[in-house]
Amino acid sequence: MHFGLFLFGAVPMPDAGGGPPAPKDRRADNDLIWDTTERLVDMGVQAEAAGFEYYFLTEHHFQHEGYEVVPNALMVGLVVAERTERIKIGALVHVVPQWHPLRFAEDFATLHNFSGGRAVMGVGRGTVPREAIPLGAIVGSTDDPERRARQDAENRAKYDEAIEVVRLALDNERFSFRGEHYQFPPDGIPDRDGFVEELTLTPRPRYPYEVWQTITSPPTLEAVPRRGFGGVWWNLHPDFLREQWHRFAEVWHETHGVELAPGDKRMLAIQLRIDDTHEKAVARTRGPHDEFWKFLGPYGRLRGYKGPDGKRATDDFHPTLEDSMEQRICLVGTADEVAEQLADRIDELDARHVSIFPMCLGDDYDDYAEQISRYAEDLLPQLR
Repeated sequence: MHFGLFLFGAVPMPDAGGGPPAPKDRRADNDLIWDTTERLVDMGVQAEAAGFEYYFLTEHHFQHEGYEVVPNALMVGLVVAERTERIKIGALVHVVPQWHPLRFAEDFATLHNFSGGRAVMGVGRGTVPREAIPLGAIVGSTDDPERRARQDAENRAKYDEAIEVVRLALDNERFSFRGEHYQFPPDGIPDRDGFVEELTLTPRPRYPYEVWQTITSPPTLEAVPRRGFGGVWWNLHPDFLREQWHRFAEVWHETHGVELAPGDKRMLAIQLRIDDTHEKAVARTRGPHDEFWKFLGPYGRLRGYKGPDGKRATDDFHPTLEDSMEQRICLVGTADEVAEQLADRIDELDARHVSIFPMCLGDDYDDYAEQISRYAEDLLPQLR
């Protein structure tokens, strides 16, 4: 088993819950945002001491609300790498269309080499128009459903080219690329009585590296195994996940001509909260859970749930904590209860990679630290 710890990077919110304030009314001050960033480094150090193999942050921009305050997980990851020795460091995810692909490749290679080969490339297409558009990208918006399909197609096309550029640059001593969105090198660059026809990325990785991509749509489910990347699933009902888990293996075999080992190249990300009693765990989870979905729901992230009709939930579905527990999207209880539930989810998938998301959004980071200690002492030993 390979266990990771996955954190959003939210500032403490003493009033977290399903009621007011609305997410758009939140304002986190700069000192609180920076204190949270430093605590996220501490969590990475603690994750290594607790025996986790991976530490994942997220990449997000312009979030004055304070839900996700790390704009560059590579830079924060470099600090984590300097203070640790073993743990692998990445993000779920780096939003590739919001980067210049060659700058992303350079920065990733720098972290990977400084860390001695511990950088993990978790990649995705993005979800938030307020972040994407100022940085030169586009994502489909639930606020504009008529344009959403066109926006999503544009985002996917740009991502496909960008990720191809990143891999070409990292994996080859010399490279060039011609696409609709990117041309490297651009035509007509003079250099020493000639023209530039190829580029060389410096530095390039000195060690092999892992690539994981989140899967939230049928086209992505087909594309990720064809690229040879690992797939990551989060907030998905077990019935939906089971189908996609097996389809991923089928596409891998169709593309590469080899059978995947059980659980290989697939990662389950799961929300957890444990406490001394079931009742206490539920009480401490309710506010963070409701704040989490109050924030994420409008971005179309609820479709991994089952709606009342047994089909995928629609955008107007508002899950209670009881819904999330019943659908096994959020596992809450004592360490023994959660270990049993998580073991069942691992067994039904034959999973080998699991990343734990502490359901603590809005809590103080001492609460995160407590949860990490509980995972290490009371939960993980039951699963290994």
